[in-house]
Amino acid sequence: MKTPVLLAAVLLLPASVASVGPGVPLAPITMGPPVQAAVPYRAGVPTAVGQPGARASWQWPLAPRPAVLRGFDPPPKPWLSGHRGVDLATPVAGAGVHAPAAGTVSFVGVVVDRPVITIDHGGGLRSSFEPVESTLPQGAAVAAGQVIGTVLPGHCPASQCLHWGVREGEDYVNPLQFVLDLRPSILLPLAGGP
Repeated sequence: MKTPVLLAAVLLLPASVASVGPGVPLAPITMGPPVQAAVPYRAGVPTAVGQPGARASWQWPLAPRPAVLRGFDPPPKPWLSGHRGVDLATPVAGAGVHAPAAGTVSFVGVVVDRPVITIDHGGGLRSSFEPVESTLPQGAAVAAGQVIGTVLPGHCPASQCLHWGVREGEDYVNPLQFVLDLRPSILLPLAGGP
C-alpha cells in the first residue's frame, strides 16, 4: 500500500484503534451511514456521553429520543434550495422542546409564516427550531435540557415534527453530529491476517 493512502487510513481511525504494525495493510471502507445504538433519553442528561464523535455537552431537543424523519441535505451552493437541518418526529402534539446545550436566546419570532426560536451556544454555534411557540424573551439564558417552547403543527405535511438547524458561523452543519457519532465506519484487518 502506498504511504499516503496508509497515512490517510490511519488519520481516519479513532485514536483507540489507530494502531498499525509494520507491513500491515489498511484500507478504509465506508459502508453508508453508521448504525447507532439506541441511547435512552433522560431529561437533563446528555445522550452523547460515551459517543466519541458527539459532543458530551449536547443532548436531543425532544424526549424520548426522536426518529429522524428527514436528514440533513444542504444545497451545493448557499443560494439553492436544500434541507439545512433535520426533521425530528415529535411524540405528541405540543411536545416540549429542550435546549440541546446551554446558551442565550438570540431570536424569537416569525420567519416567513413559522414561529422560530434560536439559541446562541457560543463559539459561533447557533441552534434554530421551528415551528416552536416560546414565551422566552430574546437575551434569556437557557440551560442544557431546559424546555424552551412547544412544537406547533405545520412543518411536516404527513406527521408532527420539529425542524432543528445548527449554524457554525455562517455555515449550516448537520445537527446530528452533536448528539451522534457520525464518523465513517472503517474495517481493520484481522489480527494475524495477511
